[in-house]
Amino acid sequence: MSGEPTPKASQGLRLSGRARRTQIAHIFKAVTFQHHTVLIPILRPLLPEDGVVLDVGAHAGQMAKLFARLVPRGRVYAFEPGQYALSVLRPAVALRGRGRIEIVATALGAKPGTLTINTPVKRSGSYGFGLSHLGAAGARASVSHAVAVDTIDEFVRRRNLARVDFIKADIEGWEMQMLLGATETLACFRPALMLEVNDAHLARAGDTRAALWRFLTERKYRPCRVEVGTPPFGPEADGDIVWIPAERAPG
Repeated sequence: MSGEPTPKASQGLRLSGRARRTQIAHIFKAVTFQHHTVLIPILRPLLPEDGVVLDVGAHAGQMAKLFARLVPRGRVYAFEPGQYALSVLRPAVALRGRGRIEIVATALGAKPGTLTINTPVKRSGSYGFGLSHLGAAGARASVSHAVAVDTIDEFVRRRNLARVDFIKADIEGWEMQMLLGATETLACFRPALMLEVNDAHLARAGDTRAALWRFLTERKYRPCRVEVGTPPFGPEADGDIVWIPAERAPG
């Protein structure tokens, strides 16, 4: 869409025969399956029917499709910068997005710019696109390309969004960087959050689980495990965490 940041020119997606066959399988699964339905009882109270959701690290679209189901009068913005992931996400959204998902092909971070995304390549030659990440490539074989980086605050301002109800982020360690670019949105709209927290992954960006925890608790967010009926827990834990503004948290 006009006005969105764009990356510098990067090499197009090139797939071996094996990787091409795997891509077809990934697209088939993305279009025909719906994962994560166990999360519906957790997410439904946090998502108004006309809600606005930011799905950051949309991957193959399973969560974006679930959000579209839960906000029948709302909008889902699916942020995914990876070339391979986009090749799977686009048909899934076109065929199963319920007309409520918009793909935004940028990464989100602390400031606008351009960074490199690294996608691991398995020994079979297929892409481990669920582990794509910004930051250092690491020891595993990978393919890399430049991606545009935006911030949530800039995106919200540019789109003139009147609300943001929920932000989900599974971006392999870039979660803290994303939050640093969302301070105005968190303060103004107080969205609920669902974040993957992994200390080893956060370290790739020079961040820590403790720093992320401190950042959100200082902004009066309370953590809960992504499990029905599980109470809040302490900062020693990795995992998927729902953060709820204190003024909306139960108990």
